[in-house]
This record gives sequence, C-alpha cells and structure tokens, in this order.
Amino acid sequence: MFDLRAVSRHYPVSEGGLARRALLRAVESVDLAIHRGETLAVVGESGCGKSTLARLLLRLEPPTQGIIRYEGEDLWQSDRAAVRRFRRQVQMVFQDPYASLNPRMRVSSIVGEGMAIHRLATGVARRDRVEELLRQVGLSPEVATGYPHQFSGGQRQRIGIARALAVDPTVLVADEPVSALDVSVQAQILNLLQDLKRDRGLTYVFISHDLRVVEYMADRVAVMYLGRVVELSPAAALYEEPLHPYARALLAAVPAADPARRSVSRPLEGDVPSPLDPPSGCAFHPRCSEMMPRCRREQPELTHRARDRSVACHLYDLCGA
Repeated sequence: MFDLRAVSRHYPVSEGGLARRALLRAVESVDLAIHRGETLAVVGESGCGKSTLARLLLRLEPPTQGIIRYEGEDLWQSDRAAVRRFRRQVQMVFQDPYASLNPRMRVSSIVGEGMAIHRLATGVARRDRVEELLRQVGLSPEVATGYPHQFSGGQRQRIGIARALAVDPTVLVADEPVSALDVSVQAQILNLLQDLKRDRGLTYVFISHDLRVVEYMADRVAVMYLGRVVELSPAAALYEEPLHPYARALLAAVPAADPARRSVSRPLEGDVPSPLDPPSGCAFHPRCSEMMPRCRREQPELTHRARDRSVACHLYDLCGA
C-alpha cells in the first residue's frame, strides 16, 4: 500500500538573537513499506518524528526529500482525482478527542460531513448511515443530536472513529488514539479498533509511545529515534528479543506485570538530542551503553537481518548476524 523511499522532512527555523537559520530534521531518510491488512506501529520517545511521519503519510505535508507512493502512485505527483480518492481511502483518528471535534457541530454533522464532501449519501440515507456508524462504534443513535461537550472522552473518541469510517476508508492512521483517555476506557477503544480491523479489513498505522498498547495492537513495529527508523520487526520478535540498544532500553522501561521478572537491559538515561543539532555518527551513541568508537563517526544504515527484521546498528556488522 504505502512505500516510502529515503523520505525526509526538514523545517527551517530561526535560532539565536541574530536569527541564524537552521534545519530541524524531524524525519530523516526513512525507508518503509506498509502492507495491506496489517497494523504497523510506530514507536519512540516524544520528538522522535512519529507524528511528522503520520502527517507525511496523510499527505498533509510534502517530504523535503524522497518519494511516498500509495498503491504504486507518487502522492505528490498525483492529479486532483487521485488525491480525492486518496483522501477518502486514508483517514485519521486523532489523539485528543476533546480538541478534534468541532464544538459548534452536532454529532450527526460531524460524522456525516465526509459523506457530504465525497457525495456518498444525502438526506435520509445519510442520516441512516450516521446512525449505523454510531451503532458500529458502540454508541446509541440518539447521540447524533448531541454536541461534543455533552460526551465523555471515550464517547468522543468513538465519535471520531465513526467520522473516520464514514467514507469507507482502507487505511486508518491513528496518532496516539488512547493516550488522552483513562486506562479503563483505553481498553474499550483498543478492542473496538481491533474489531473494526477484523470486520472491515482495515490497515492501521498506529502511532504510540506506550509499548504495552503496541504489544496488543501491532503486527509489525517500527522503532524511531531522532527522525530515523532504527529497528523494524514483527511485534512478537521485537518483544521477545529486541535488536537495537534503543529498543531494548524502551522495553526495559515498561513496568512488568510480574515483579519477579527483572529486565537485563539498562533503562534509558539522558534526553533525546536536539534535532537541530543531532550527534555525529549514530544519533543514539551518547545514550548507548554499547557504544563503540565507530558509532561516533558513522551513521549505521537500516539493514535487513534474518526473519523479516531490520536494524540500524554497528553491533551487527561485527557479528554478521
């Protein structure tokens, strides 16, 4: 479905009193394929480029470099009709259900707006479709007459999901869709997303910093650090044996349900470096417990390893794994 080749997104910024120009490298040289019917999770700390990558996939921002193809077609070389089809096929579920719904619109208009824009239904047919969608996401049809402020966070997120589904998309990009919700409500929304994926054959790009949520949702995981993908792996393999030191440190920081289980990896220390002034060589080397002199000089490339796994780390050049 999606095929990204050497995709970067840079932002020029002013820095210092003399307004010196600098580049903020939010996404850097990302190669990534997203397959039909899978859930690809993108994980990493705040500032690693996850949300910028989501905006690139949604065609909300153009890449500074590289090519993004959807169903074989370059997103930024498409004609108007192709862009319109893309807008219908790829939809967004937002992080904040309190800010992503127009407070001046009734739920019926929020959910039905996409149908109006794409001319999918009018009048009674649109009303019936809105009520059907509300039932599918676990809400009563009576919700349609209300305004967003009348509902809880979980209900608002269900409304947001119904809005995304209204145009029958094939891909949902979900940017931290449960991070603003209570833990008990998170489980309900995650189960809903899993049910919808199964029933509709959806493809998900699931952006998250919560590795417990990702373990439940994902088929594959892309681990990002300072704009780059440093590990790409089937979810089960990543959780069993993470390859990149950053991925190991992220998993070490996840609280274990069994207190007798002790992580063998050291948790992360220090902060993510500034994307305005990234370290030379491997960007993770200032925080890496396995850093070698080569890591300061050379940027490792994301390289395919055994069992559908890729990692960007010099450790594996040494061992040949």
